[in-house]
Amino acid sequence: MTRSQVPVPSPATLKRFPHIHDDPSNLSHALDPFTITTSTGFLPYQTAPTHLPDVFKPLESLVERLPVVKLDGTPGLLATYELGPATEKELPDLTDEVEKLKLPNGDWDKFTIAAIFRDYTFLASSYLLEPCWENWCKNPDQGYGLGREVLPKSVSRPMYRCAQILDLPPFMSYAASYALFNYTLADHSKGLEDYSNLRLVRAFERGLDPKSSEAGFILTHVDMVKETGSLIAGALKVIDTLEQNGDRSDINDGYREILRTMEKIEASMEDMWANSKPAEYLSFRVFIFGITNQSMFPNGVIYDGVENNQPLSFRGESGANDSIIPLLDHLCQIPMPSTPLTKILHEFRAYRPLPHREFLTYVREKSEEIGVQNYSVQDSETAVLFLRVLNHVRSFRWRHWLFAREYIIRRTPHPTATGGSPIVTWLPNQLSAVMELMISIYETYLAPKEGVTSVNGEGDRIASHRKQVEPIMELVRDQKEKLAKEVEKWCKERGV
Repeated sequence: MTRSQVPVPSPATLKRFPHIHDDPSNLSHALDPFTITTSTGFLPYQTAPTHLPDVFKPLESLVERLPVVKLDGTPGLLATYELGPATEKELPDLTDEVEKLKLPNGDWDKFTIAAIFRDYTFLASSYLLEPCWENWCKNPDQGYGLGREVLPKSVSRPMYRCAQILDLPPFMSYAASYALFNYTLADHSKGLEDYSNLRLVRAFERGLDPKSSEAGFILTHVDMVKETGSLIAGALKVIDTLEQNGDRSDINDGYREILRTMEKIEASMEDMWANSKPAEYLSFRVFIFGITNQSMFPNGVIYDGVENNQPLSFRGESGANDSIIPLLDHLCQIPMPSTPLTKILHEFRAYRPLPHREFLTYVREKSEEIGVQNYSVQDSETAVLFLRVLNHVRSFRWRHWLFAREYIIRRTPHPTATGGSPIVTWLPNQLSAVMELMISIYETYLAPKEGVTSVNGEGDRIASHRKQVEPIMELVRDQKEKLAKEVEKWCKERGV
C-alpha cells in the first residue's frame, strides 16, 4: 500500500496506536516486538534474533542441541531422551541477567527479551513433555503417558520474569514463541515474498530442515500472516472512515482491501497440505501441548521458585491464537454463542502478544460503538461486500476444520487440542456462528420479499447485488448441514 492509499486515521486510532503507519525499521527495541504497523501487520516489526547475548549461551546451546534432528543432521538431545538431564546439569539460573537487559536510555530491551523468552519456552516444553515423547515413540498405542511435574528453577524463574516484562503467560504461545517470533530468512535481501526463503530459528523434531513437515506447519502460518498489514489497513479504513462520517465508497474500498488480502492469506493457508504432511503432524505435535485440560499433567506443573511452588496450568500453543480471524470477528461483530466453548475462545486472548490484544480490543469496542455491521447492511452494495468478508471467515474456519479432521481427529483418539479445547466440537462452535450470521443477513437484507415492489429501481439494484452472493449462500447452507452431520458422527464415535 502506497502512502497515498493509506487511510486518514481517526484521532482515536492515532492516540491508541501512534506507530500504526510508521516505518517498522525505525522502531525502537524498547517497543514490544509485536507493535502493529500497516507494513508488518501481526508479524513482529523486525525479524526475530537468531542468537542470544553471550551470558545466555548455556540456554542457546541447549535449544540448538535439543531437536530430534539438529541443523547438521545429527541426532539431538530429544532423540536419545537426554534433554532433561542435560538441562539440570548445564543450565544456571540466569534470572538476574534478565534484569540487565536494558537499552542505553534505561528502557527494557523487549526485542532481546522476547528472543530469550522464546528459547526458554522451547526448553520448558521440551523438558516437560520429553517423557511423553519417549512414551509416544516407544508405545504409540498407549498414548502420551505423563509429563514431568516440576520445571527446574533455572528454566522457570527467568522464563517467568521475561513473561512479566512482556505481559504474557509464562508458557509457549503461538505468536511470541512457536511461530511468529521463530522465523528468519535464508537471504535477508529477498525478504518474505518467496516462501522458500523462510527458515525456522528453533524446532523440536526435524523443523530445521525447511522441507520438513514441522517447518512447513509453522512457516505456512508465517507466510499467511505476512499479508496482514493490508488486512489491518483495510479494517482501519472501514472504522476510521465511518467514525469520521466519511463516504460510503471509502468504506467499500476498505472492505475490498480486506477481500484482496484474505484471498492471498487463504491461498497460503491452502499450501499447508503440501508443506506439512498430515501423516507426520502427530509426531512433532507432542511438544506443543499445554498443561490445562491435558491428561499428561493431571496435577498441573510446579514452577520451582515461582508463585510459592503452587501448581500452575497454562493452555498450549495453538493456531487458534492467531489474530487474523479475531480481527474480522470483531470488525464484523460476529456474535458467538454463550457456551463453554466460547469461553475458551475468550481465554485464548491472553496468549496473544500485548499489542495484538490491545488492537483487537480496540477494533471490537470501536466497531460496537459506531455500529459497523448495522451501517454495512443498510446499502446492498456494502452488504454484499460485508457478506463476502464474512464468507472468508467461514472458508478460513472451514479449512481449519478440515485440517483438524485430517491431521488430528482421524489419526488419534486424544480428546483435546494442543490448546486444551475439545478437538471435535470447538471449531464448529465458531464456524456455525458465522454461517448463521450470513444466513440471517442475506435473508433480512438481500433475499426477495413477497409483496415488496421496486421503488426508483432500488429493487433491481438489490436483485443485481443478490445474484453476486447467491452461490455463496447455497454453499453456506450445504456446509452448515454437512458440518452438523460430521460433528454428530465424530461425537458418537468418540462417546462425546
